[in-house]
Amino acid sequence: MVGAGSHEFVTHSSRTEYEGAILALRVDDVEMPGGRLAKREVVEHHGAVAIVARDDDGRIAMIRQYRHPIGRRLLELPAGLLDGGPDEDPLAAAQRELAEEADLAADRWRVLVDLVVSPGFTDEALRVYLADGLQQLPPADREDEEADLVLEWVPLAEAVRHVLSGEIVNATAAAGVLAAAAADASETPLRGTDAPWRDEPTAFAARR
Repeated sequence: MVGAGSHEFVTHSSRTEYEGAILALRVDDVEMPGGRLAKREVVEHHGAVAIVARDDDGRIAMIRQYRHPIGRRLLELPAGLLDGGPDEDPLAAAQRELAEEADLAADRWRVLVDLVVSPGFTDEALRVYLADGLQQLPPADREDEEADLVLEWVPLAEAVRHVLSGEIVNATAAAGVLAAAAADASETPLRGTDAPWRDEPTAFAARR
């Protein structure tokens, strides 16, 4: 028996139980410490990007959008899936989503924070960008839930209060807002847009 923290979790077999439009369910047989094989259900998902887009007055662009699994509208950051194939550039996807959801472009982009959503059962991960130097774009055509979304400009300090009061519950939005406030307070340099993204999901995109 090797010491704790040194076991190699080898996958002995894997099978796909379901494959849909935006996710797949995979069941792996994984070797545990001591040699026992345990089944682990893994939801494969597209990666995603989100944007903290900040104007010259320190307000951030947020959208209020209906989310069917929750059954209500949530206050969120502009965001979207990396569903353009395994070679889609995350920055290009973020620029597209900011234009499509908020009618905005930005001159300056930096990586704010990288997130794994729920690593106990899914490989879904997100990269959140900070975008400054905003420019207004012509209104985009929107469909389905996005046709109903509302753009709201929220001062960063107020957004932090919304997170702490429970008004903002979307995990990506909460993390992005708090990371932006922490970066401002600590003056920590942010990463460039070419920074490696270690946990970017690729398994589901490779199926397409």
